[in-house]
Amino acid sequence: MKKFVGTGVALITPFKEDRSVDVEALKELVRFQKQNGINYIVVLGTTGEYATLNKNERELVKQTIVEENNAELPLVLGIGGNNTQAVCEQIKTENLESFDAILSVSPYYVKPTQEGIYQHFKKVSQAATLPVILYNVPGRTSSNMSPATVARLANDFENIIGIKEAAGNMVQAMEMISQTPEDFLVISGDDMLTLPMVLAGGAGVISVIAEGFPKQFSEMVQLGLSREVDEAYKIHYQIAPAIDLIFEEGNPAGIKAVFKKLGLAEDYVRLPLVEATENLSAKISAFVDKIK
Repeated sequence: MKKFVGTGVALITPFKEDRSVDVEALKELVRFQKQNGINYIVVLGTTGEYATLNKNERELVKQTIVEENNAELPLVLGIGGNNTQAVCEQIKTENLESFDAILSVSPYYVKPTQEGIYQHFKKVSQAATLPVILYNVPGRTSSNMSPATVARLANDFENIIGIKEAAGNMVQAMEMISQTPEDFLVISGDDMLTLPMVLAGGAGVISVIAEGFPKQFSEMVQLGLSREVDEAYKIHYQIAPAIDLIFEEGNPAGIKAVFKKLGLAEDYVRLPLVEATENLSAKISAFVDKIK
C-alpha cells in the first residue's frame, strides 16, 4: 500500500467562535495540505475532536474534506471504539466510497488483554471492505498492543495493512518492524520519533505537527525514506521545538494555535478541551515567525 508511505496528517476540525464547524476554514486546511507535499489525510481522528462532534457534524466534516480533496490525496477514516459490535456495525453502514482505508484505535478504557485486542481486530477485519490500519496509543487507551499481537494480526488478516504506532517506545517500534511481514506498514504516531522510526524501516508518519508545517515535515520524511540522513536530521532539529510546544497543553489546542498564527483557522476547541494559554500561544507564534 504505497499510498500510505510518507506523511499523513490527522486533520483538525476548525470551529467558529460559537463552536460550530467552520466549513470554509476546513476547506482551506485541505488545500494547504495538498499544496505542501502531504501524502494522505486522516479524517475524524482524535486530533479532529471526533468525540465532541455529533453524527450530523461528523458527516459534514467528512463530506467537506471529500469534496475539497477532489480525489487528489488518499483519505483514511477514523472508526474505532471500545464496543466491538458497534465499531463493526459502523464499518458496515458508513459510506466509505471516497476513502482508501480505515484507522481503528485499540479499545480504550476497558483495558482488554492481548487476546481481547486480537479478537477485537479480528472482528474489525472481517467487517471491513477497506484496508485497516491499527492504532496503538497506550497514553490514551490505557492498554498497549504488544509487537507479538501486532505481528499475529498482520500475519492472519490480509486487509490489516499497517499500524499507527504511538507508544513513544523506539524499542517496541523496532520490534514491530522486525516481527511483521515486509509489506506491513509500521507508521509513526509520535512526531518526535518519526525520523528514527523511518530510518529503522518504518513507513512514515500520521502526524499532528505536519499539518501545521507540511512542507518541512514531509520533506524530512522523504529524505529519511531516501536515507539522506544528515539533511533529514537538519529539518528534524529545526521542527523539534515546535513538537514539544504543540503538545505542551494537549492536542489539538497547540496545533490550532499554529493555524491561528498562520491565518488559516481560529484556535477554538470544544470542552472539555480549552484553548492554549496566552503564554503558550506567544511561544508558538514566535516559533512560526522564526521558521517562516
